[in-house]
Amino acid sequence: MPIPLLPIQILWINLVTDGLPALALAREKSEAKSMNRPPFPATESLFSRGVGFHIIWVGALMAAVSLATQGWALYREMAHWQTMVFTVLSLSQLGHVLAIRSNTTSLFRQGFFSNKALLGAVLLTFALQMGVVYLPFMNALFKTQPLPLNDLGVCLLLSIVVFHAVELEKWIKSRFFPELAH
Repeated sequence: MPIPLLPIQILWINLVTDGLPALALAREKSEAKSMNRPPFPATESLFSRGVGFHIIWVGALMAAVSLATQGWALYREMAHWQTMVFTVLSLSQLGHVLAIRSNTTSLFRQGFFSNKALLGAVLLTFALQMGVVYLPFMNALFKTQPLPLNDLGVCLLLSIVVFHAVELEKWIKSRFFPELAH
């Protein structure tokens, strides 16, 4: 298969799709029971308590969804396959940031509006991504093509896989592994 993303698209994902929402996560309120638990040992790795595993499996899932998008679009001989891959990965990042606001509580329980900065960052990033897909001068810069609405819908559906998978992970951890859910 051809290379799924161009360097400028990867840079966009790293700077915009990751950067803006990550800055807004700093405004997230602490979890309700965080002061009831003892502090983590100072010698404990940042990747302990399932964090390293989470990074690996979510990264693998995003890669799998993106490459499946590429394979499907190439099989269907879509000229805009690379724009689809780029959009799926960008929007998957947004779904992931919404899901990781809490280690234990579902976004549906937290509420979408409890961190207005994050919601604003996600909406702004989504709008910027749509600009990259639909504005002619951005098409030239990022080598993208406008997506028909049905293909944009496919991208949206595929990108929410990551969000729902992380929400399922939180449910499983809180139900079966409560020692990891903090």
